Amino acid sequence: MRGTRTGATSTTTGRLRAGLAAAAATALLLSGCASQFDSAAPEGDEPAAGATSQAPTTWPYLGTPLDGGDATRPVLVVKIDNTSRSAPQEGLGEADLVVEELVEGGSTRLAAFFQSAYPDEVGPVRSMRATDIGIVPSGDGTTIVTSGAAQRTIARIDEAGIPFVEEGVAGFSRDTGRSAPYNLFADLTEIEPTVGGGARPVDYLPWGESDAYAAGTPAAAFDVRFSPDHTTSWELEGERYVVDDAFSADGDGFTADTVLALEVDVVDAGYTDPAGNPVPESVFEGSGTATVFHGGRAVAATWSKSSLSASLELTTADGAVLTVPPGRTWIELVPSDTGSVTVD
Repeated sequence: MRGTRTGATSTTTGRLRAGLAAAAATALLLSGCASQFDSAAPEGDEPAAGATSQAPTTWPYLGTPLDGGDATRPVLVVKIDNTSRSAPQEGLGEADLVVEELVEGGSTRLAAFFQSAYPDEVGPVRSMRATDIGIVPSGDGTTIVTSGAAQRTIARIDEAGIPFVEEGVAGFSRDTGRSAPYNLFADLTEIEPTVGGGARPVDYLPWGESDAYAAGTPAAAFDVRFSPDHTTSWELEGERYVVDDAFSADGDGFTADTVLALEVDVVDAGYTDPAGNPVPESVFEGSGTATVFHGGRAVAATWSKSSLSASLELTTADGAVLTVPPGRTWIELVPSDTGSVTVD
């Protein structure tokens, strides 16, 4: 039985960092100069090919129609523990998109993106890692929800201009029926009004249908190995993939329309955790091999990102652009040295 929830007692102040303030200041400056730029434009100029004055009518982290939703509201990225000690995880079933990343000790942690829905209980909430700089966009109304981080990680997150809120502000609470640090939860309905939004984020993935999946290799089940201590196993249920060894609460697991397994380099983040384990950093930048699973098929591809903050691009073996079908997507950042992807 779940224990009594109590308000967080940490005196740490939740912070929306300088990146958000700088972005807001820049937006005000640009809006104030807009009429000047418009009047200077040569008469008779035509919009660039493909340009449109109509705002996109899809969710940026789903690619699906808004259907009356608001794509300018904040994106909240919750860092969630992904070990047996986190069971049961709460709220994952309402995430738009999830990224799984390697952390110390060979375990993994999740970065769960919420925008189309804000559950009132998500967690257990854990700390940030430097890997998150390549996962979470900056300057587009996206905020990390976290228990905190090592000081050097906070400094790098700040430098990247990614805002975050941590335990100590309204919306965080501890579950007395669980052991710390696996008992911190977030109510996103309380946190959302305290963070910035206001502009639709750029699409996180290259959304679109593709004939490449029908021609892909059959893949009803597959394993993504992060380390000798952790493997995430997927299997097809109907038209979607589920984790068959998930730690999520019954009926609250993430059901993926598409799973992207991206091979990434892992470097030493330069410090150790309290137990003395080196902290890894997955470099989500550059390029690498990819396997994209959708509808029971696997397509081999190459992924690329020109910078940590750039959008992800996918290409097939013949160099064609590979799009991701709209829907819920799970991204696996598979370590190039200790990881592997095996289709059963």
